[in-house]
Amino acid sequence: MRPRLRRHPALGLVTVALLVAMLVGMAPAGASAETPRRGGVLLAVIGADPPSLDPHQESTFANIELVAPLYSTLLQLDPYRYPKIIGDLATDWKISPDGLTYTFKLHTGVKFHDGSPLTSADVKATYDKIIFPPQGVRSIRHNAYTEVERVDAPDASTVVFKLKFPSASMLANLASPWNVIFPKKYLDQDPNYFKTHVVGSGPFKFKSYTRGSTFEGERNPDYFVKDRPYLDGYKFFISPETSVRAAAIRSGRAYVEFRHLPTPEVEAIKKQLGDKITVQETPMTGQWGVAINNTVKPFTDVRVRKALTLGIDRYTMGKVLYPLTGLKNVGALIRPDSEWGMAPAELEKLPGFGRDAEKNRAEAKRLLAEAGYPNGFKVVLKNRNVKLPYQDFAVFLIQEWRKIGIEAENRPLETAAWFNDGQNTGNFELIVAPTVEFMDDPDQFLGRYATGSTQNWGRFSDPQIDDLFSRQARALDPVERKKLINQLEKRVLEQAYSMPGLWWTRNLVHWTKMKNYVAPPNHYTNQKLQDVWLSED
Repeated sequence: MRPRLRRHPALGLVTVALLVAMLVGMAPAGASAETPRRGGVLLAVIGADPPSLDPHQESTFANIELVAPLYSTLLQLDPYRYPKIIGDLATDWKISPDGLTYTFKLHTGVKFHDGSPLTSADVKATYDKIIFPPQGVRSIRHNAYTEVERVDAPDASTVVFKLKFPSASMLANLASPWNVIFPKKYLDQDPNYFKTHVVGSGPFKFKSYTRGSTFEGERNPDYFVKDRPYLDGYKFFISPETSVRAAAIRSGRAYVEFRHLPTPEVEAIKKQLGDKITVQETPMTGQWGVAINNTVKPFTDVRVRKALTLGIDRYTMGKVLYPLTGLKNVGALIRPDSEWGMAPAELEKLPGFGRDAEKNRAEAKRLLAEAGYPNGFKVVLKNRNVKLPYQDFAVFLIQEWRKIGIEAENRPLETAAWFNDGQNTGNFELIVAPTVEFMDDPDQFLGRYATGSTQNWGRFSDPQIDDLFSRQARALDPVERKKLINQLEKRVLEQAYSMPGLWWTRNLVHWTKMKNYVAPPNHYTNQKLQDVWLSED
């Protein structure tokens, strides 16, 4: 059974003392018991370039995998005990009895890579940018912090978050790997400075980036965690082609693919390299679906949107796509195996989730005819030019929609263009749009369905959804919260505002010589690499 994380700030004064062993070199549970070896460069492969280098403004593996080792965060998920929360810059913290004040103490003596000291002023400036973004600055995750009234820095080593109402998810949201701490002085000059620059305080320093080719970091000798990192550096080779990345692992030109490789490639690598290769298979806190532009015809009509989702046989899709892509499980808007997941019996009552595919298609055709499209229509499905799992997912969708008279053209776009059309401008009819978060937290997964969210690619607005999102964020009773979450999910799916497809599973493939890395249920956390080392084998 998956461990359940309980966070109830109204239970009284809580002091969380961190295990000093995590900072002085004792091996945590789940880590390698071997003696770490210093030196070496970790070689990795990655499937895309990032739209920008600013994690606050992006939501792609192509950003966080590259830059996470360069930064520190206030809190973090324990690399070896998901979903436990531990400190990074924070040494300890207190939550007031009323759940409205969170006070964090910071490590002293921490330096940014430019030599300047990191203080509470930098943490406050960072969170002000995330929670209260200035004009012209995108904040992907500000909806996860609707409870925050203000952030204070009463002294150089203290940060205080004042809340408007108690929150069940506050600590989890503060442990986001995307909330990297930036130096205030650069944010004051230009809040978009870090889209093209890197100045962190993490275990590695930025070395070089050649778009479409490589990204490199080198050891930070002044890192505040004693004796870390073990590696001299890391280097990513960039290629959108799955076969190219798999070939790099097979030949030893790279030691790890942090995201996923499909089962046939994994089996071929294992057959060739045997015990030189380790595969960690994990569930993924991520689902692949389609954003429907609710502002353009014919998708302003709920009947057309329902027809789209009714036209997909998700249960067959999971069987077909799992070996090719890792896409496997049918679920609603929260991971089905999590404590917040909707029960299958409830899910199967919703459009597109019933198990009788022929019945669903007949209803889809009826709705299309009623909406004035008895012969269907043509549409462009925009997509990302990363093969895994975007392209195979799109091919299956197109074949399914053809059965109800909808002719869809798959149009792949380079990552930055895909984000621009989907997230920034809404220049699409349909677009493949995954929902991947760093942990199973409802604030993270459901904030995108609120009015005006930068992640609401479908550009719909529903006061009922906004109300349910606000109420679940305030609900401290897990039973009540789950009830509200499931109501929100049903509203989204009944109105077909968005179209979830399948939840992902992941093969984390690496050379066995890469030690001390435990794969989390996503490719966003545990990316700092400070505890990773390379054996001589």
